[in-house]
Amino acid sequence: MTDNKVQISTSEKIYADSLIQTGKDGAMKFDEILNDLNIIKEITSQSKDLVAVMENPAIDDKTKYEIIDSVFSKQVNDKIINFLKVLISKKRFQELNNIVQAYSDELDKINNIKRAEVISAVELSKEQMQKLTKKLQNKLKKNVVIKSSLDKNIIGGLIIKIDDDVIDNSLKNKLESLGKNII
Repeated sequence: MTDNKVQISTSEKIYADSLIQTGKDGAMKFDEILNDLNIIKEITSQSKDLVAVMENPAIDDKTKYEIIDSVFSKQVNDKIINFLKVLISKKRFQELNNIVQAYSDELDKINNIKRAEVISAVELSKEQMQKLTKKLQNKLKKNVVIKSSLDKNIIGGLIIKIDDDVIDNSLKNKLESLGKNII
């Protein structure tokens, strides 16, 4: 499930597919690639200066490669470092976060995973989450991964978001509907 419905470009999808191919070829495991990409994403989200340097056309690629090596070589596989260098040479480093999202989405397809967001007024018990997960898995015929959050404003019930679909079974929604029907 893409957060905030990020629009993935064709080029970002192509770069993500190249990472998928790296996993299919056995050069790295899919989860290792995702882990390395998430490490990079985390570091770049915390260092706006690093991103500014990587995206600055006035700084030569060789210098950027040296920075990439010094920042990531101890934490990330060489194949992913080389991937970053390709992004730099093609002037596509700014697309990194969307490439990571596209890779993650494609990996979910490969693993038959569907991501759902569940919003409730009170925290659901472990048993309730397991029952909800099982129901969604039976309905969707996929492995379901649920991200849950709380929103006291819905009063009671649940809101379930899966891709563009929203199932609003909240008490707030039911009261609003009842109010519209009375008027």
